[in-house]
Amino acid sequence: MTIASPFWLGRNAVTRDEFAAFVAATNHRTGDSCHVPGADGTWRDVPGRTWRAPGFAQTGRHPVACVFWDDAMAYVAWLSKTTGKTYHLPSEAEWEYAARAGTRTARFWGDGRNEACRFANVADQTGAATLGWNKAAVFQCTDGHAYTSAVGSFEANPWGLHDMLDNVFQWTADCWNGNYLGAPADGRARTTGNCAERVTRGGSWDTLPRIVRAANRGGGSTAIRNGKRGFRVARTD
Repeated sequence: MTIASPFWLGRNAVTRDEFAAFVAATNHRTGDSCHVPGADGTWRDVPGRTWRAPGFAQTGRHPVACVFWDDAMAYVAWLSKTTGKTYHLPSEAEWEYAARAGTRTARFWGDGRNEACRFANVADQTGAATLGWNKAAVFQCTDGHAYTSAVGSFEANPWGLHDMLDNVFQWTADCWNGNYLGAPADGRARTTGNCAERVTRGGSWDTLPRIVRAANRGGGSTAIRNGKRGFRVARTD
C-alpha cells in the first residue's frame, strides 16, 4: 500500500479541554451514558458516565474518552470550519503509517515488552495493583497510571507523535472489514463494509501486551461510547 497524498497528524489525541471548546462553541449534544468497567471489572453502559465524567479522574490535558464516532466527525467538521484548514479522521492506513514512523518492528520502540512503560500508558503493574488485574498477564513494568494519563506524558515515536499505541483507542474514518482485501491501495479510508462499526487503532490504558502493536486492528460500534476510546485528527493542507 502507498500513501498517495501527504497529510499531517495530531501530535496528541484530542484532549478534554479541546473537546470542551468544541462543545461550548456548537452546543453539541454528546449523550448521557458510556461503557465503563464496573466494580467487578465487567464493561457495561452506565447512565451518567460521559466524556465529562467517565468514572475516573481526568484533567483537561487528558485525552477525551466516551465519544461516539459521530462526535469525532462533528469535531473535525467544526475544526475545519473554524480554522479554514481541512481536517479529517485519519484512515487506518494513514494511522498505521504514522504509528510505525518508519519502523518495521511490532512497536515503534522495538519488539520487546519490557520497555513499554517508557513509551506507553498500557496495562501494567500500576493497573494490576489498582484494579485487580492478573499481574502476570500485563506488562511487567510500572507506568504510574491505572487509567488515562495526560497527553504527552510518555516518549514520542520517531516522528514526534505521542500515545499512538496507548492511553485511548482512536477512531479512524474506515468502515469495519475483517481484513485489507479490497482496501484502497492509495491509503484512503475504506467506506464500504460494515459502516455501523468503524475501525479503531492503537491501544488504551488497559491494553494487554499481545494487542499493543502497530498492526493491531479493532472495530467499534458507532452507537457506543466507551471509556477507553477517543480520537486524534489529521489534516491535508
